[in-house]
Amino acid sequence: MKPVTFLVAVLGLAACDSQVETRKVEVPAAEQARSLPAAAPLSAAGPAATVQPDTDANQQWAASVVELTPLTRQGDRTVKLFGTAGGDPAMNGLYTHVAFFDSPAEGWRVFRIGDFLDYRVLSETPGRVDLEVNESSMDGATGTIGSRKRRVIIGWAVATDGSVPATISVTPAQ
Repeated sequence: MKPVTFLVAVLGLAACDSQVETRKVEVPAAEQARSLPAAAPLSAAGPAATVQPDTDANQQWAASVVELTPLTRQGDRTVKLFGTAGGDPAMNGLYTHVAFFDSPAEGWRVFRIGDFLDYRVLSETPGRVDLEVNESSMDGATGTIGSRKRRVIIGWAVATDGSVPATISVTPAQ
């Protein structure tokens, strides 16, 4: 009985992989065909260069970005939504942010929107993006994990001087 219990425990722990990056995203064949035109494989035209792993600690954080959505209707301002892997993938795990590029000296101003399974942009206008988010939910009485979809409006003031917003708002929506 003990080997069976051990095997069940090991398999259970393996299923609780905290690395959301291991989730596979299936891309429909039609989309794959659009994204890469048919081409013959390349042939080497010189010696290969050996590249070592990047040891900059910030690269670990950058590699945890698993979703990126540029917002293209924000005028001259560079704005994006992005999600990083983290937390328990059984209960959400996509830490979702909106980021505004300020300047090379200041970098990005980043606001965390929430912790979801995923998000989808429904619409976008200057100073606003409407999202549908899919998130885990837990029944407090039974401990059963389920999921739900909800909608939110992410809003911010568009400054006449082009500066990045000091705050944003996250409003429940229908």
